Amino acid sequence: MLSIFDGNPVHRRRLLQAGALTLGGLTLPSLLSRSSKAANTPEHVTGKSIIFLFQQGGPSQFETYDPKPDAPDAIRTVTETIQTRTPGVHFGQHMRKLAQLTDKLTVVRSFQTQNGGHNIQPIVGPHSNDTNIGVHYSRVVGATNRFTGMPTTSVIYPAAVSDDVPGPSARGNLLSTGSYPKSYAPFVPGGKGNLQSDMQLSMSRDRFFNDRRSLLGKLDRIRRQVDSSGELEAMDELQRQAYELLLGGGVSRALDLTQEDPKTLARYDTSNFATNGKWNKVNRGRAGMYDANAGTIGKLLLLAKRLCLAGCGFVTIHASYAGVWDMHADGNNLNMTDGMDAIGYSFDHAVSAFVEDLEASGLSDQIQLVCLGEMGRTPKLNNRGGRDHWGKLSPLLAYGAGTTPGTVVGQSDKHGSEPSTTPYGPSHLIASLLQTVFNVGELRLVPSVPSTVLDLAQADPINAIGY
Repeated sequence: MLSIFDGNPVHRRRLLQAGALTLGGLTLPSLLSRSSKAANTPEHVTGKSIIFLFQQGGPSQFETYDPKPDAPDAIRTVTETIQTRTPGVHFGQHMRKLAQLTDKLTVVRSFQTQNGGHNIQPIVGPHSNDTNIGVHYSRVVGATNRFTGMPTTSVIYPAAVSDDVPGPSARGNLLSTGSYPKSYAPFVPGGKGNLQSDMQLSMSRDRFFNDRRSLLGKLDRIRRQVDSSGELEAMDELQRQAYELLLGGGVSRALDLTQEDPKTLARYDTSNFATNGKWNKVNRGRAGMYDANAGTIGKLLLLAKRLCLAGCGFVTIHASYAGVWDMHADGNNLNMTDGMDAIGYSFDHAVSAFVEDLEASGLSDQIQLVCLGEMGRTPKLNNRGGRDHWGKLSPLLAYGAGTTPGTVVGQSDKHGSEPSTTPYGPSHLIASLLQTVFNVGELRLVPSVPSTVLDLAQADPINAIGY
């Protein structure tokens, strides 16, 4: 294992020892060798990427993409509604920017998780062996991208883009690899992932996780030393990829948001939506979770895009701190109106910025974004002005590769309680996602593909999402 300590010089000979760096129990060259096997049979991989923005807590269908302004008082949408660009389709008032982009979006109004508890069911789905969808992808294509050294699946939390936020917190193990080896676990920038916990890089563990700028600077200095010695050129291809992963390669560049055009950074910036403690009337607000979510969600989407462009095929964004979308109006959570004020506007801004960016840069057919929580909210408001857990209807928004723009899939009943048309669930969504990143017909011909992946990929997809 590579260990470089604060205050001591780095010895290049030690750095370049074959097998010195291990990830999840394997050497980097062996991981890259594994990924190169998948790269030799590209017919089963589309080259497209998925970003799954997980809204843990359960966003309300009423106050997002399926408002019911004409329902009875105890049920109707508590906010105003907005006419979208699509005739006859309305959104809640906090989705005002997305309302002007519905010709680019796919909205599913008949999706249900059948899940009323805080967990990660949409990320792992039924019959998935408690395995993150991204891990299934990584198991097929390899743990790292052969050409860039980028891990092929990642989970990112607010700590990946800000030092001034609470640490990672999710209800459920987003890093679960199920029955697969731990070497396929998602990469976690700025957090405790299996990939990072096995890498000790020129600084203490705390500084590795929290001081990204120092990390990037030290990697750059090591890279210059190695380049000047000529030792990197003497390595075989897989060794070179392994060390380029660290020494200024795909990972370090992708993590460095300062590489972006300042105008792009400004487009994604949601820091002005953080309110400096306005919502500390409840425990979650006092813990800084609402402001952290609102202030980082834009940069998290930008970082996810950069990871995809650097070779990561499946990125899960978790900005929700175990449930900021959980708007019960109790001592821990805000009511629906305040809750949507706290995080709805920043979500709308960030996702809109992402859509506009990909449209302008011609990447709309390369990356798919899916926004979903683990459940929806009850049709009836509770007596405090909040909505409780509801598994029979969940708002789902998708954009980009594999989707049909300008489409509203399905309908809910008049009270927004359950689908009135054919219902879709997690198995349909997972099939849609896997059919976006894989050519399923070719996938069947690859002997090493696990039967679980084939079963998941061959299920019926959601209409207008997936190929």
